[in-house]
Amino acid sequence: MTRLPTYFVSHGGGPWPWMKDQYGPTYAELEASLVDIKRQVGVRPTAVLVVTSHWETDDFTVSSGTAPGMIYDYGGFPPHTYQIRYPAPGEPQLAARVVQLLNDAGQPARLDAERGFDHGTFSMLAPIYPEADMPVVQLSIRHGYDPAVHLAAGRALAPLRDEGVLILGSGLSFHNLRQFGPGGALASNAFDTWLQHVLLELSPADREQALLHWSEAPYARMAHPREDHLVPLWVALGAAEQEAAACVYHEESFFGALTVSSFRFGDAAA
Repeated sequence: MTRLPTYFVSHGGGPWPWMKDQYGPTYAELEASLVDIKRQVGVRPTAVLVVTSHWETDDFTVSSGTAPGMIYDYGGFPPHTYQIRYPAPGEPQLAARVVQLLNDAGQPARLDAERGFDHGTFSMLAPIYPEADMPVVQLSIRHGYDPAVHLAAGRALAPLRDEGVLILGSGLSFHNLRQFGPGGALASNAFDTWLQHVLLELSPADREQALLHWSEAPYARMAHPREDHLVPLWVALGAAEQEAAACVYHEESFFGALTVSSFRFGDAAA
């Protein structure tokens, strides 16, 4: 079995794949980068584990239903975006495996058979697997956003990469909704420059230390007033902590002014 890379994906806003008439080319570069993930992976995964920034719990929680429903966790969008269906199946066996790995590593975890797909999952997956035939399991992030806890969770989940599971952390490298536009240009660029340096240039040990102290980065709290959309990065990196990173999406004019990026950890297919 091929060892699969892991990803941190900037997932965009709301149900954007279903709003191309409204957004025009706004998401063209992001969409192209997501489509290319399938090529980079090179093989068909057995399933996808999405670490979603849109699900916060006290203990790690894993979606375990066989046919997850939909969670329209956004507001003010056109009526048709509340009828979206992304009918990918769940994978209860994988969900149980995730809980086992986390519990064995001292990270309390439980199953949730009722949890549906949130937009951090279905909007990001739609370009990668448009047929919605890939089994999908979601993992929550933990309240408190402790970097060490989430890096450790990723470490515990690393064996899944040798079992054909694609681990995707779904967040956004800049997430300050009050500064979505020209007001966020400086902060998003400065924080992204720091993130690129840390992930692409530092040694694995120094990279981890920098992320443990991410709030000391330039414009950190302007880029992430709440770091929920950064947390999935730590899990994705933890699952491939000794491996090289690559930037797989970088845009400096997102919503006209913002700098955002996505990253892969581990090698792409030849």
